[in-house]
Amino acid sequence: MGFYDFLPEIDRYSDDPGTVERMNLRHKMIIKPLEAEIAGKRVLDLAAHDGRWAYAFAAAGAREVVGIEGRQELIDRFSEFPRGHLREKVSLICDDIFDGMQKLIDRGERFDVVGVLGILYHVMDHFRLFQLVRKLGPELVIVDSEFAQRPGQVIMLVRERTDNELNAIPQIEGQEKALIGIPSFTAMEAMADVLDYDCHWLDWSEIGAGKRRHIGDYYRASDQPKRRGTCLLTPR
Repeated sequence: MGFYDFLPEIDRYSDDPGTVERMNLRHKMIIKPLEAEIAGKRVLDLAAHDGRWAYAFAAAGAREVVGIEGRQELIDRFSEFPRGHLREKVSLICDDIFDGMQKLIDRGERFDVVGVLGILYHVMDHFRLFQLVRKLGPELVIVDSEFAQRPGQVIMLVRERTDNELNAIPQIEGQEKALIGIPSFTAMEAMADVLDYDCHWLDWSEIGAGKRRHIGDYYRASDQPKRRGTCLLTPR
């Protein structure tokens, strides 16, 4: 049994068992072990998509979850999630994540936990993102992203289409291709270091080899250009 076993009841997931299994395994690694840190806390979920991670934060015991998502059509799908008492904990805001965070900062809002799940490799201003996150005062920042496997503290530039809901939103009006940056593992550590965060990498080897079919991006060989990983940032 996995947390996201209910997803096939929602039309867009009903014929996609691979995504359901992937989300279950990611939840097992990323959210489940942190329930004690999430319980009773105020959580910010960046690039919230259809609210699936925000919903998981709510189920883990968060007092309140605020999600920022740049596509209103994705936000509209959240109403299809079950268990109204969990949905009631979640507020989804349609905005650019940078603009949205700045507005929260300007209002003096604070968050205990910030989720940067699946968005870091779809932006260019990585350091600005973490500067804004830091101003929100979290005790824990959860980062799950693709990371470049090139040596050194580098950012690999890539173009991606904006008409894919899993990709970056347009950076200028009418833009069909956005420029994004994939930071290396050591670049992530460098950004954390200068912002006075400790950076702890999760060990994805805890998932047995026989269960990795739908999460192969976490296990790419070192000769591949990128590999997915997860780190926890905590203030020193």
